[in-house]
Parts: sequence; C-alpha cells; structure tokens
Amino acid sequence: MRFFMSTLQERMSLAIKHYEKTTGNRFKNAELARYADVTRANVGLWVNGPTKELEGSKLHKAAEFLRVNSKWLAGQNAPMELTSLDNNIAPVTAKLLPVISWVQAGTMTSVEAINPSEINEWLPPLSSDDPARCFYLRVVGVSNSPTYVEGDYILVNPSFQTSDLVSGDLVVVRHNSDATFKKFVVESDERKYLQALNPNFHPNIIEFEDGMELIGLVIDAFRPLGGSRPKRVRKS
Repeated sequence: MRFFMSTLQERMSLAIKHYEKTTGNRFKNAELARYADVTRANVGLWVNGPTKELEGSKLHKAAEFLRVNSKWLAGQNAPMELTSLDNNIAPVTAKLLPVISWVQAGTMTSVEAINPSEINEWLPPLSSDDPARCFYLRVVGVSNSPTYVEGDYILVNPSFQTSDLVSGDLVVVRHNSDATFKKFVVESDERKYLQALNPNFHPNIIEFEDGMELIGLVIDAFRPLGGSRPKRVRKS
C-alpha cells in the first residue's frame, strides 16, 4: 500500500498506527529514542514538529523500529510496508564492545578515552541495534541479586542524560569516582533515588544527589553458562 504524505509528522503518525497494529504494543517515544540512540526530546520533534526530515542512521533506525519502509518514511513515493525481501535481510555486524572495570567506569571521561591496551576483554554486542559507544561491565557483589548475580555482564549505553531517564530504569551512576549499578526511581513528589534490587541489601536506597553523574543506561545483560551461548537476563 502506498501513502505519500507531505510532512514527516503525517508520515510518523501513520507509521505509529502501523507499528501499534502490527506489534500489538503501544508506541512510546522513549522506546524509539533508545532504539535510535537519541533523546526522547528528539523523537518528540519528529512526531510533533518542527523536524522536517530524517536522514542517515536516524531515518533507518526509526523505520526499523516502526516496521515501515525507510524510503517511504523519507518522503519518497514508495510503499509504506516492508516487503518480504526487506523482512528477510539479516543485519551483519563485526564490531566488538569493551568490557571495562568498575574503576575505569568511575574515572573515565568517555569509553573512547580509555587506552585499548588497558582493556582485557572485548565481546560482541547482544543485538545488531546496540550503539557502537556501548560497553560492558561485569557485575560484582549481591546488591541486585538474584536478578543480577556476580559474573553477569551488563551492557551500558552512555548516550543518555539524566533528563532522559524514567522511573524504573537500570543505571550506572558515578559519585566521587565510585561507580554503582542500581535502579533509578522517581517518586510523585519528584524525589529521586537509587535502589538496590535486592531488598535485603543495605543501604537499599541512596538519594540521587548533586554531584552524582549518570554513566549510562543499562540496556541489556547476559549470564555466561560455562562457555555455552549466553543466557539473556534482560532486554529493554
């Protein structure tokens, strides 16, 4: 079916309806933002204006997420729906992501600033959609047990800012050169704090204070099983 829409906002509106119909899921700006590695504010500009067009990786990521033809989303006279050939194309990736230490996470300015010779382990991404700037951390301690146990790997996307977070997000935060992995919580009175997933861990709650810095959003994780294929423990 061909729909030639004059503005990006008209095409986005139709694409969102198509996404909700084909997936059975309610569209959320935050989910598209995470998939496309942009902020929720960016997606809001795509949906409501004044952004006039999408290009490059943003166009292709948005089209992939919404299950529509990228040429159509770009405003070209093309079918909105993907063809069977489009759906059968499997993306291939050769990139590897670094596994950094908690000490490095607590002191780095960016993962790119870490000397590759100081990184002892590199792993493939868990999905072809994982941004190239992501990195892994290996879980230590029991603060988030049993959901995350010592030895699990968490995948962190450093592209997010605190303003992009929603209550319930899993985050890595730095304070005084110490990095910690916790759940980010926002109460109705705007109080913000970090919470351990293990209810028996103390302190269970740490107030999110001035001086704390978001290192990144935890977007995925896996648990090694004796050298076999990793077991996925979370995907968002």
